Amino acid sequence: MKIEKIQALRGPNIWSIRRKKLIQMRLDLEEMENYPTNKIDGFRERIEKLIPSLMTHRCSEGVEGGFFHRVETGTWMGHVIEHIALEIQTLAGMDVGFGRTRETKTPGVYNVVFNYIEENAGIYAAEEAVKIALALIEGKEYDMNACIHKLKEIRERVRLGPSTGSIVEEAASRKIPWIRLGTNSLVQLGYGVNQQRFQATITGKTSSIAVDIACNKELTKRMLHDAAIPVPIGDLVVDEEDLNIVIKKIGYPIVLKPLDGNHGKGSSINVNDWESAKIGLEHAQKYSKKVIVEKYITGYDFRVLVIDNKMVAAARRVPAHVVGDGELNIHELIEKENKDPRRGYGHENVLTEIEVDKDTLELLEKLQYTLETIPQRGEVVYLKSTANLSTGGTSIDVTDMVHPENITMAERISKIIGLDVCGIDIMAENLTQPLKESGGAIIEVNAAPGFRMHLAPSEGLPRNVAAPVVDMLYPQGKPFTIPIIAVTGTNGKTTTTRLISHIVKSNGHRVGFTTSDGIYIQNTMLSKGDTTGPLSAEFILKDPTVEFAVLETARGGILRSGLGFSQCDIGVLTNIEEDHLGMNDVHNLRDLTKVKRVVLDSVKKSGWSVLNADNEYSMKIVNDLDCNVAIFSMNENNPHIVKFAKEGRITCVYEEGFVTIKKGDWKIRIGKAKDFPITMEGKARFMIENVLAASLASYLHGFGIEDISNSLRTFIPSAQLTPGRLNVFKFKNFKVLIDFAHNPSGYEAIEDYLKNVESTKKIGIISGVGDRRDSDIRECGKIAGRMFDYIIIRNEKHLRGRTEEEINGLIIDGINEAGKDVSYEIIPKEIEALKHAMGMAEEGTFITALSDVISNAIDLVQEYQARELLEDDKNG
Repeated sequence: MKIEKIQALRGPNIWSIRRKKLIQMRLDLEEMENYPTNKIDGFRERIEKLIPSLMTHRCSEGVEGGFFHRVETGTWMGHVIEHIALEIQTLAGMDVGFGRTRETKTPGVYNVVFNYIEENAGIYAAEEAVKIALALIEGKEYDMNACIHKLKEIRERVRLGPSTGSIVEEAASRKIPWIRLGTNSLVQLGYGVNQQRFQATITGKTSSIAVDIACNKELTKRMLHDAAIPVPIGDLVVDEEDLNIVIKKIGYPIVLKPLDGNHGKGSSINVNDWESAKIGLEHAQKYSKKVIVEKYITGYDFRVLVIDNKMVAAARRVPAHVVGDGELNIHELIEKENKDPRRGYGHENVLTEIEVDKDTLELLEKLQYTLETIPQRGEVVYLKSTANLSTGGTSIDVTDMVHPENITMAERISKIIGLDVCGIDIMAENLTQPLKESGGAIIEVNAAPGFRMHLAPSEGLPRNVAAPVVDMLYPQGKPFTIPIIAVTGTNGKTTTTRLISHIVKSNGHRVGFTTSDGIYIQNTMLSKGDTTGPLSAEFILKDPTVEFAVLETARGGILRSGLGFSQCDIGVLTNIEEDHLGMNDVHNLRDLTKVKRVVLDSVKKSGWSVLNADNEYSMKIVNDLDCNVAIFSMNENNPHIVKFAKEGRITCVYEEGFVTIKKGDWKIRIGKAKDFPITMEGKARFMIENVLAASLASYLHGFGIEDISNSLRTFIPSAQLTPGRLNVFKFKNFKVLIDFAHNPSGYEAIEDYLKNVESTKKIGIISGVGDRRDSDIRECGKIAGRMFDYIIIRNEKHLRGRTEEEINGLIIDGINEAGKDVSYEIIPKEIEALKHAMGMAEEGTFITALSDVISNAIDLVQEYQARELLEDDKNG
C-alpha cells in the first residue's frame, strides 16, 4: 500500500458541510486490493488484540462490535485504516467519529476520509494508521503506546489552551465564526469590520496600561493599598541586604516572588529562616532582578474571576499533594494519584499529572522527607509550592459562598487596575466572611487568568466563564460577521464577482473580493494571481476594514481544502459546464455538480441560492437546497421561470432587451441590457447572463433597483477592471479581442458574440489546455473552425503532462471536423503568434486571442496601440 496524497479540509467540503475538519487521504491499496480482511490469516485476532477499543465502533452494522464483524466477514484495507485513524486519535484524547472510505474511478485507489481535532495530529494519524495496518497484515509487533504518546505530544504542541479553547467553543455554539491567527493562542472571532481578537484571556478590549499595572506587583499592591483594599505588608528588594532589612521589619514567615513573574514561577512561600530566604531570593531573581518580599498570610489560596467588572466565579486552589495511607511511599502515592482518570497529559483532562521536579524535592527536603518516605495515614504531603492546575493542583468551586462585600471588593479591584478579564488571588481562611473580618489579603491581580479551574473544578459546580467573555465582546444586537456573497460555476465567475462588487462599492460599502486574477479591497489589488481558494477568502475575512465580502470560489480550492468560510448569505452558481473533467476524481458533470454545490449548501437557511435556469445541471439541485432559491434566465418563457412565477417566487430574466426582476408575474425592470457597457451594446449574450446573476444576487441582498441600474451603467469593462474578459482593443484598421475562454462552453460564448461582429476577416489565436480531455480539446478546435476564417495555433505555457504535437493534433482534428475550409498555422509562442496576427491584419480584420496568460497578451496589444498613436502624432 502507498499513500498518494494527504490533505486537510478545513471548511465545508464535498464530504460534509457540517463536519468542516476532515483529513482526506488518497490511498493506493496496490496488491492488497486483492486481499480483503477475511483472506488475511489471523488479521481479526491481531487487530482486536492490538486495539481492543475498536469494539465500540458500530460501523454500518449499527451495533457494538459491528466493525469487528465487518473485519471477520471481509472488508477492504482502506476501511480498516479509516477506523484505526479515528481510534488512535480518540485514545490520544481527541474524540472523533466521522469517517468515509470510497473507491475512486481508479481500481484499488480509495479516498479515506475521517475527522480530526488538531490538523497535525490528524495527518500523523493518517500516516500511522497505514503503518499499523501493514504491521497487522505482516504479523509484526507495533508499539501502540508510543503512537498514542506521540499523538498527545503533537496535540499539546498545537492545540488551543483550555481558556482559549473554551472561548472558541462558546463562540462556535453561537455560530460566531473564528480564525486562528498563526500557531499560538491569538484568535479572531467574527469577520471583517465586526471581528474581535483575543489571546488566551486577553481581549482586544484589554487595556495595555492595565496589563502593565498587573504585571508590576509592587505597583498593583500600592494602588490597592491606597484604595483601602487589604494587601500583605512587605517591600521590594534587590539584594540580601535589602532582604535582611525587610525581614527585620515584617518578620517570618515570608513569601518571595519575582516582581514581573507569573503562574507562580520563581515564588517561594512560607519561608521561615534566613538560609531559605536567601535561596528564595536567588530563585526569584532568575525571573526578575527586583523581588517582592511579603508577610506570609495563612489560610487558603482562592482565585476570584471578574469579567467585564462582574464577578463570575471563585475557586479554592489546592497545591498538588498526596494523602498518606501508612503503607505506600510518596513516589508510589504520586503514581497512584496520576492513575486518577481525571488526570492527564498536559491539558487533556480536568487535572494534570503530577511531575516530580526541583520544587517537589525542595518541599520534601524541608520536611526531611524523600520520595521513599511513607507518610502516616491521613497525612497530607504538599508537592508544589503553588496551587496552579498546570503543576497538578486541584480546585474547588466556591462561587456561591462568596460574601457580598468580597464580591463588591473584587469588582472594585478590576476597575482600579482596569482589567476587563481579571483574576484576583486571595489568601484567607474563607470567602464567606469579609476579608477585613477573616484577616485575609489580596496577594496578586492577574491579567490573562486561566479558566480551567472554573470550567472543570475537581469539586463543585463547573462554571461557563467563557460565556461572559463572549457576551462582553458581542453584546446583544452587535453583529459578528459581514455579508458574504460567494460565486461559483464553470464560466462567468470572475465577471459576476466583479459586477456584484462594483454594485456593493457603488452603494457605499467597503468591499473585499477575490477573483482568478487577484485579491482586491475596493479596487486596489493587494495580491496578484489565481486567488479563488480558501486562503484568499480568509484574507478578505481577516481584514478589519472590509464591510462586505464577494468571493469567487473555484472548484480547485474546494477540493483541496474546502471553503474558507463556514456560511455565506448568498451563493451564486453561474453554470456547470464541461471543464477540468477527468481530474481529482471529477469525471463527469454529476461529479462537478457535487463540488460546486458545496457553496450553495453553505448558504444560511435564511439566505439565498441563485441558480441559472438555462443550465441543466444547475437546475438538477434546485429542489435539494436548504435555503431560499431564486433563478435567472435569458428566456422569460423558460419552463423553470414559468413555474417559479406561478409559485410567486423571485426570478431575473432577459426580456424584450431588458434585464428584469420578476416577483411572481410582476416585473421590475432594471434597465436595457445594451445600456450596460459590460454587454457590449447587448451583443455579448454571455455577459448579459452575468448581469442577470449579479443583479439578482444584489437585489436579494437588499440593494434598490435604481442603485443596481446606476451601478451597472458605470461598470466600464477594460483590461484594468476586467482583464481577460472580452477586452476589445481598437486600432486604425483592425480590432483585437483578448479573452480567457478555455473550454467548449467558453468558446461557444465567444462564437455567439462574434456573430454580431462585422469584419472582413476573423483571425483566431487558440491553444489546447493539456489537462483537459481529448474530446474537450477537439471540441474547442471544432468551434474555432466554425467561427474563424484563419487560425493560428499556439502552445500553452504549461503543457501539463502532454506534448505539443499531441495537443495540436487534437485541435487540428477538431478544425477539420468543423466542415469549413479554414487555413491554419502553428506558431508556438503566444507573443509571436499575436505579432504575426496583427502584422497580417487587413482593413476590417477582427483578431481574437483566446489567451491563458492574459497580462502578457494585453501588454503587447497595448504596446502596439501606443506605437500606432505615436506614429499618428508624428504624421500630424
